[in-house]
Amino acid sequence: MTRLAVLPLAVLALAATPLAARDSLGVYESWAAFRDSSPARCYAIAKPQGGPAAPAYATVSNWPERKVRGAVHFVLSREVAAKGAVRLSLGSKRFTLVAKGRNAWAADPQGDAAIIAAMRSATSMSVSGPGFTDRYTLAGAATAIDAAIVGCAKR
Repeated sequence: MTRLAVLPLAVLALAATPLAARDSLGVYESWAAFRDSSPARCYAIAKPQGGPAAPAYATVSNWPERKVRGAVHFVLSREVAAKGAVRLSLGSKRFTLVAKGRNAWAADPQGDAAIIAAMRSATSMSVSGPGFTDRYTLAGAATAIDAAIVGCAKR
């Protein structure tokens, strides 16, 4: 990924939490990793391929102060109605996500762990709901996830 291609990803990350002090932990192909200082948080982040109408992104976050590691979160390109189904596809694996508005996540920490394990072995993923599909490449995802883990390991 060229530095010019990284710029939109960096801008997206800045928009995700505008008031936090942010350190780059690296850019890994289509994913990047960052550390925020207050509250302490490290995360891997990517935007979907193409240009969805509304900003969308995927994150895998670690919040040391909250004892949270590997929390998967998606900001969707479209809002989902109450009780709308959102599905995550990673290779041959399928997951049903909990969704509210434009946000979606795994139902529990075991779901997060299963999704991250699938992300490490797949080459792409898609998040689909009524009237939309956000597609992501997973090139660099495992390395960015690891960088986020290491970035908050001593916190």
